[in-house]
Amino acid sequence: MNIFTHADFDHHEQVVFGSDEASGLKAIIAIHNTRLGPALGGLRIYPYASEEDALSDVLRLSRGMTYKSALANLSLGGGKAVIIADPRRDKTPELLRALGRLVDSLGGRYITAEDSGTSEADMRVIAEETAWVSGIRQATEESGDPSPFTAHGVFIALRCAVRHRLGRDDLSGLRVAIQGVGHVGAELARRLKEAGAELVLADVNPENVDALARELDARVFSPDEILEAEVDVLAPCALGGALNEAVCERLKAKVIAGAANNQLATPESGEILHRRGILYTPDYVANAGGVIEIAFQRQKDYCRADVLAHIEGIEATLDEIFLRSHREERSPAWIADRLAEERFRD
Repeated sequence: MNIFTHADFDHHEQVVFGSDEASGLKAIIAIHNTRLGPALGGLRIYPYASEEDALSDVLRLSRGMTYKSALANLSLGGGKAVIIADPRRDKTPELLRALGRLVDSLGGRYITAEDSGTSEADMRVIAEETAWVSGIRQATEESGDPSPFTAHGVFIALRCAVRHRLGRDDLSGLRVAIQGVGHVGAELARRLKEAGAELVLADVNPENVDALARELDARVFSPDEILEAEVDVLAPCALGGALNEAVCERLKAKVIAGAANNQLATPESGEILHRRGILYTPDYVANAGGVIEIAFQRQKDYCRADVLAHIEGIEATLDEIFLRSHREERSPAWIADRLAEERFRD
C-alpha cells in the first residue's frame, strides 16, 4: 500500500503498522498532528474487508481527531488505532495486551481509549502494558465510558442547529431520525424523547433497535430507509460515510446533527447540503463530548461539573461556525475545517 500518495493521507506525522503472531494482532496506529499536544484517539476493532479499508479508516479518523480536539479547545493532537478483527470473535486479552505494547512503543505520542468494538474493560487490559491509555474509571464520580458525554454534546449541538435552521428553541414535536442506536445513539434518543421529540430509529441490530423503539414509543426504519425519512432532523450515529452525494440529493431533513465520525463521504457532499439549504453540523464538533471527558480524566483533579461546562462550549463554537457559514456563504463543514486549522497550525 502507498502511504504518501494515499487519498486520505493528510501530512500525517507517523503511521505505524503492528503485528503479533502469537495473538493474531494486525493493527495500524496513525498520528496525524501533535502541535497542540499528544495525539488522543480511540481504538477501533472492526473486521475490515481489506487492509486498504483499514488504512483509509485510521487515516481519516486520526485527522478528524486533530480537528475535533482543536475546536474543543483541548491541548491534544489527533490519532487513532484500528485492529483488523471481529471484536465478537477475535478479541482476547492477549490481542489487547499486544496492542498495549505497540502503543507503549510510541512513548506517549499516542494515547488510546475506547471506540467501536472496545470497552472500558478492554482499556483496563491494555493498561497492563502501557500508561498511555484513558477512558478508565479512576474515581467514584468519573464516567470511564465516554459515551454519555458524547451523547450530551450531540444533544447540545442538535439543539443549537435547530435554533439556527428552524428558528426554535424547544424540541417538542420535532421529528428526529437516528441512524445507529448503540451506546451514544440510544442515549441521544432518550435525551430527545425527554425533550418531547418524535423519534424514528434504525440499526443493523434488529433486537437492539426494536427494544429501544418499544421503550421510547418510536418507529423503526431500515438503516437505508431512514436516510430519506420525512423528518426535521437526521442524526447519523453509526459508522461514517453515510452521506454520499446521491444521498445528500435525496435527503428530506432540514438539519443534520449526529454522533458518527466522518459522516460526509466527500467534501462535495457538504457543498450539496449547503446548496440545498440543509444545515450540516460538523460531526467532529458535535461529537466532541467524549474526547473532552477523556481529556479531563487525565487531569489530577477531576471535576464532573468542569467537564459538563466544557462540553456546553460546543454551542458557542457552533454559533461561530454557523454565523460564519451564513456570512461567507460557505458550508459549515468548510468553515469548521478552516477554524480548526487556524488553531492547530498557528
